[in-house]
Amino acid sequence: MSELVALPAVEQGSHIAARSDVEAVGQWLAEYRASHQTQRAYRREAERLLLWLAEQGLSLAEVRRDHLDAFEAFLADPQPQERWIGPPRPRHADGWRPFRGPLAPASRRQSLVILQGMYAWLAEAGWVAHNPFRLMRDKRRRLDNRQGSIERYLEHPLWEWFWGWLNRGIDRLSEAGESPRQRFERQRRRLVFGFAYLLAPRISEMSAARMGDFQRREGRWWWRVMGKGGKTAMVPVPPDMVALLMEWRLALKLAAEPLPDDATPLLRALDGQRGLGDNRLYRLIRDAFGEAAVTLEGELGEGGRLWAMRLRAATPHWLRHTALTHQAQAGVELRYLAATARHSRLDTTARYLHAEDEAWHRQQELHQLTPKREGLVDGTAPSNSSIRAERA
Repeated sequence: MSELVALPAVEQGSHIAARSDVEAVGQWLAEYRASHQTQRAYRREAERLLLWLAEQGLSLAEVRRDHLDAFEAFLADPQPQERWIGPPRPRHADGWRPFRGPLAPASRRQSLVILQGMYAWLAEAGWVAHNPFRLMRDKRRRLDNRQGSIERYLEHPLWEWFWGWLNRGIDRLSEAGESPRQRFERQRRRLVFGFAYLLAPRISEMSAARMGDFQRREGRWWWRVMGKGGKTAMVPVPPDMVALLMEWRLALKLAAEPLPDDATPLLRALDGQRGLGDNRLYRLIRDAFGEAAVTLEGELGEGGRLWAMRLRAATPHWLRHTALTHQAQAGVELRYLAATARHSRLDTTARYLHAEDEAWHRQQELHQLTPKREGLVDGTAPSNSSIRAERA
């Protein structure tokens, strides 16, 4: 894979001390040092653009409007695949590639949103003369990241099947006589998915969770979490999560309840001591979805193909969407849902509300090709009273 090319600086009007595009982008990324996850996500998108520009022999300052269409098409189908697409590997490994696969429409939109912000900063810094994203006529549609509703989640029947599948696996292992490693892995996987579904954490928040973050106050359990921007919040812990936590601690041969000063990791590697990093946790969740998809197809055959496709497409962030969507469908008030999600804007949380869609469908079902009216369905003439009511 090509290394990033250190292209020359803009000679006039620059307000930052940078000597190349890479250094200029590095200074932009430094603005997000308070949020490691955000910085990492932004670095990934900036790096993809810089690598693509290097292939085109372009600098950031030379990007024109037509280049943006070409870059978006590239995100949808990075070619040649052997050069751009590969499995997860350390950044400096020989087999590292910037893509795991072609980006879906939502991911492409998110990439453009991030890069639009980067160009706005670089233009303000005087590194580039203009922001080419501002020339996109359909910019508002393509770069508006506020979607009408959340679609990347598991519907109730699929989630219920999946949770049942996790527990069936536990029962089978118990009956067959599981090894200590198998017992550890299935209990950890159960905790991971229960944690994700019940508390709607981001994957970085899951891997960073400590035992002492779960605290009991006046008989109620709370989870202390540091989210985006270093903001700390306290989230109520439901009884099912308390039960999973205690079960997990007992499996680790610890006391059922953690102490507030326990700074040891919640999710642990096979040695039972080291924490579980973001990448390992990501693979654990994706692997489980993949295994479940195979089982679902085996059980339902062709009838389960679409559900299996949903599972294979699911990522860890789908679990957060699933948790918040199901809470909304259960009737959790918007203000409490926003507090659980730790959203600063209610309109962000409102994307999880599908109640209006369901009501709309029920109303639309009243409009039928063969409505059941008096005297029409059975072929007889309508009565005078029904005609008068229809005219009214």
